[in-house]
Amino acid sequence: MPRRVAVTGVGLLCSVGAGTEECWTAILAGKGGIGPITQFDASRFSCRIAGEVKHFDPLTYVEKKDVKKMARFIQFAIAASDFAVKTAGLQIREADAEMSGVYIGSGIGGFEVIEREHQILMERGPSRLSPFFIPSCIINLASGYVSIRYGAKGPNSATATACTTSAHSVGDSFRLIQHGYADTMICGGSEACVTPMGIGGFAAMRALSTRNDEPGRACRPWDLGRDGFIVGEGAGILVLEELERAQARGARILAEVVGYGMSSDAHHITSPPDDGDGAFRVMRNAMKDARIEASDVQYVNAHGTSTPIGDMAETIALKRAFGDHAYKLAVSSTKSMTGHLLGGAGGLEAGLCVLALRDQVAPPTINYEVPDPACDLDYVPNKARPMAIEYALSNSFGFGGTNGCLIFKKYES
Repeated sequence: MPRRVAVTGVGLLCSVGAGTEECWTAILAGKGGIGPITQFDASRFSCRIAGEVKHFDPLTYVEKKDVKKMARFIQFAIAASDFAVKTAGLQIREADAEMSGVYIGSGIGGFEVIEREHQILMERGPSRLSPFFIPSCIINLASGYVSIRYGAKGPNSATATACTTSAHSVGDSFRLIQHGYADTMICGGSEACVTPMGIGGFAAMRALSTRNDEPGRACRPWDLGRDGFIVGEGAGILVLEELERAQARGARILAEVVGYGMSSDAHHITSPPDDGDGAFRVMRNAMKDARIEASDVQYVNAHGTSTPIGDMAETIALKRAFGDHAYKLAVSSTKSMTGHLLGGAGGLEAGLCVLALRDQVAPPTINYEVPDPACDLDYVPNKARPMAIEYALSNSFGFGGTNGCLIFKKYES
């Protein structure tokens, strides 16, 4: 019999705040974090706005001697892990270490380090490359640093499945605990690609919004005027524990993880099929895993990136997965406020689902002004909604057609 899995910690860091409760308060207030890019001169770029983490000081979380050894996404992962572990009141003792693990992914990793070191290579030669170059930017080093920080000697891994990265990290951690390979997992994702190559690459695909003159209104999922997504940065980390173990140590249970689904579009490297088939199947798989009916779900934190094709395909998939009940769902895209954290998105949004269950409130989709007739569900427009939520579902879809879906349940003691 699979073991039950509790969420005891949530750590959030994004453009609307540094710290779980600060982020959550801003999200419920409909506060957007998207603004002009400040990390480099973006004047020549078609998209000049992003969801940057503001006033981030790595020295708050990392010793000075270690800062230069870590790309920004690693620093974010450490900060968010600190928030999550503190929320959970978790201490990993030596007796628990081998059953405590870390699973933190990133879609892109240390882009800013790669760009900087490439410039050094071209201008000054290979002898001037930093000895910290490789370990400062490869994706699994976020998990590595966090495992060292807390003495977690169990499973240690990292996912890199584009924008589904965090959902897979949390889902795989859920499975590890369910089946007895770990008792505790620190899991999620982190991203920091507001860099010239990061923004330039997505802009070259014509995937980004160019509403540069009104950044606060640029990300507008399901709105008729949507014209692309906004890159965000930050991290979302959860602490998962085997339920009875968490209860025994007196932890506050924020929610339970009860379902995890995966699927592939097998269609196109960047675009979903028009009928949302992969998204439909991943939600169906997650509900089957959770052993619930479609009518049991009240809230969906959608992938909802603000792209014309993606938002429509997800709406179609929701209708296929939920039938008539789709019109009774509260469906929101918090990316309208945070931007799209790419590999960090699923961790952030899973954390928001947990907080929605804790506080019994659905966060809003802001900038929803002119409804798209093809997108006709209840997108919780512009204002958070207190409501009864027993099950919350979080969607993540990534390039390559890789999909992940997580289902969380309100905890009843």
